Amino acid sequence: MARLQDKYRNEVAPTLAKDLQIENPFAVPRLKKVVVSMGVGSAIQDKKRLPAAMADLAAITGQQPAIRRSRVSVSNFKLRKGYEIGAMVTLRGKRMYEFVDRLFNIAVPRMRDFRGLKTSSFDGRGNYSMGISDQTIFPEINLDKVEFRQGMNVTFVTSARNDASARRLLTDLGLPLKRSEQES
Repeated sequence: MARLQDKYRNEVAPTLAKDLQIENPFAVPRLKKVVVSMGVGSAIQDKKRLPAAMADLAAITGQQPAIRRSRVSVSNFKLRKGYEIGAMVTLRGKRMYEFVDRLFNIAVPRMRDFRGLKTSSFDGRGNYSMGISDQTIFPEINLDKVEFRQGMNVTFVTSARNDASARRLLTDLGLPLKRSEQES
């Protein structure tokens, strides 16, 4: 069992159930899935970008990414419908908890000028999204082999019904939110 999953079952879930006054253990907010995606719009001009991004995403998440294709044509970007422009991975279960543990404890503190993540990135339904500007903050990435620096989006999908419950769940799991906004 992943370390963070064990922490959720033994520490976070019981305290959340007590604090939120939830009697049914299945109604306690939990992390359903984590979606990690990379938009590689520059893959239209340089065909090497997408395979490099997919290799980095596979190394970071431990799972083979799926290719995303454009849905519409945009002439200003020289983009046609069906072009391969991104990659994504949906993590669940043990892999999800291991990725979240590495993200919270190793990768996010390595971000440049890090002072905490924004609390305004909750969507109103208990999900949280964050952007990472560079894939090299992950220890799985070999800096000598990085050809292109690429950003990514990480979305945490929870079973919480509101942002307050989701914020409590994610901060108990270790999400480093900004202090001034978190305390207010």
